Amino acid sequence: SGLPLLVGARRRLLVFRCPSPAARCAAAGRGAAGAGPGPCPPRRWGCGFRPVRVAVVAKTTRYEFEQQRYRYAELSKEDLKQLLALKGSNYAGLLERHRIHTKNVEHVVDSLRNERIEVRLVKRREYNEETVRWADAVISAGGDGTMLLAASKVFDKFKPVIGVNTDPERSEGHLCLPARYTQSFPEALQKLYRGEFRWQWRQRIRLYLEGTGINPTPVDLHEQQLSQEQHSRAHINERFQDQRSDISGPHLLPVRALNEVFIGESLSSRYFAVCSVLFRENFKSCKPSFKFSLHRASYYEISVDDGPWEKQKSSGLNVCTGTGSKAW
Repeated sequence: SGLPLLVGARRRLLVFRCPSPAARCAAAGRGAAGAGPGPCPPRRWGCGFRPVRVAVVAKTTRYEFEQQRYRYAELSKEDLKQLLALKGSNYAGLLERHRIHTKNVEHVVDSLRNERIEVRLVKRREYNEETVRWADAVISAGGDGTMLLAASKVFDKFKPVIGVNTDPERSEGHLCLPARYTQSFPEALQKLYRGEFRWQWRQRIRLYLEGTGINPTPVDLHEQQLSQEQHSRAHINERFQDQRSDISGPHLLPVRALNEVFIGESLSSRYFAVCSVLFRENFKSCKPSFKFSLHRASYYEISVDDGPWEKQKSSGLNVCTGTGSKAW
């Protein structure tokens, strides 16, 4: 599934996907180059793009993640500070990065609305196929990870996906707009309107599953680990267990991988710690206890192009696109 990358003059502007034929015709009516049927030529200039509805996908900051992760423990602000300090993190620093991200997301949303563009702001758990269908374009507000998430659910090859790095001081943002547009997003919009960019195509991976015990709806491990209560995990597992079915033929997963597909044990590539906190009666201090998991190997059989099957034991199998070939 091809994914075009759009690059601005002097490589200043990055965006994904080609505009619709209607947008191209409108650009051609203003004397734009590259008019005619079919998608915009990758190296031609002048195809302007002006969306009517835009979905903005905002990342979950580390501050939000930690707040949600321990919400069932009902930690006070001071308790959370102590817990984060024990994990080598700084509460004030996380809060400051969260505020910077939030401010830049608000700037993007306000810039769009000032252009009378209808905006739908969603978090990763709210981002779904219905939101993608509704939007003329998708903007990821975060870093490269948010960009990969946003692109994974866009199946229409004529729908743009634009990455905005909301914390350029701490995030590289290879797939996002240059850092200068984070705080001057109206300038990026004007370049889109004027067609001051060009298209480059990016390859993505489709994934088919066949066999028994398959979840037709993929499980988001990022969201699963937010829950610390046993009953919540059991509820999640039971809910997805009900959805499992025997699939007679290959089942196409409702995602497209822009970077890579990793096949293996879900926790095989992580060395993690689980912290359980015991509070005294006055709730003014806590005693943490850590449990470390061992590295888990993946056991699987592999066959390439209908060749012979071979048994393997490793951390897993990683299949990369050109975009993700240097990510690991």
